[in-house]
Amino acid sequence: MEKKDLRIVFLGTPDFAVESLRRIVEEGYNVVGVVTMPDKPAGRGHRMYQSPVKEFALEKGLRLMQPAKLKDPEFVEELRALDADLFIVIAFRMLPEVVWTMPRLGTFNLHASLLPRYRGAAPINWAVINGDKETGVTTFFLKHEIDTGDILRQERIAIGDDENVGSVHDRLMALGAELTLDTISHIIAGDLRPRPQAELTGGAEPAPAPKIFRDTCHIDFGCPAEEVRNLVRGLSPYPAAWCELRRGDDPDGAPLSVLKVFDSRKADARGLKPGEVSAEGGRLLVGCGDGQALELTEVQPSGKRRMTAGEFLRGARLPENLVMG
Repeated sequence: MEKKDLRIVFLGTPDFAVESLRRIVEEGYNVVGVVTMPDKPAGRGHRMYQSPVKEFALEKGLRLMQPAKLKDPEFVEELRALDADLFIVIAFRMLPEVVWTMPRLGTFNLHASLLPRYRGAAPINWAVINGDKETGVTTFFLKHEIDTGDILRQERIAIGDDENVGSVHDRLMALGAELTLDTISHIIAGDLRPRPQAELTGGAEPAPAPKIFRDTCHIDFGCPAEEVRNLVRGLSPYPAAWCELRRGDDPDGAPLSVLKVFDSRKADARGLKPGEVSAEGGRLLVGCGDGQALELTEVQPSGKRRMTAGEFLRGARLPENLVMG
């Protein structure tokens, strides 16, 4: 089968999905339709937000669909009328069976983890938060339960000790686009040998990768320093870990500042108790639960720009007795 003869529908939303869609188009595949989420108001001005996938589809003149409900009969019929051979899903919503069973060659998903290691909405974040040394991307055929389908292809990368989720995301985005093209070519050739995920678990339970909420991002300095550092790495640059800076003699009072933390490193504890702060010499150190300390090196106070800890301390005029939590 020639590339131009393979009719593809692409379903996705964020930047992570755009890179794969771009490569599919550049390689000359016939993308007969693109499905993404409806526009929605965002920001203080409530301006209508278009997904990155929509912006790319409009730029390339691709047929675009934005159903509010994926089971809507009009959408299902519009999709069926495209007579697609293959659906490709990347960072999209959970599909109803009437959709993912439609194409004759099936529907495959690109997932940003080494399945079955992480299942859920935020696999890249949780790999870094949990201190993993490697991660990767996986393609698999869809089935009823989310992220449980038979594995088609996988690629691995190492996670650097000082790497944050932003850089891991970007590397996986590029790697995922390559794996998507590789999977398509093997589907065309008909030589794939899908593997049930149960064969790869080694008896271990798959790790969850739930959606990140504000409470997920709150730093608990009662935890070991390395665990806190990994949380910071796994949430930087977005949505960012956060903590509250308070007076030590009034720890339950209103915070002096709420800080997002973008970078940190382990440091000599200097006798600091968990949550106790040292703000001397332009350095912002916080004691952790294992007797070590963490130096917060890049922060963002509420309503202000991102800055070094030294810049923050020079402008904050903080009292001496401080705690963080």
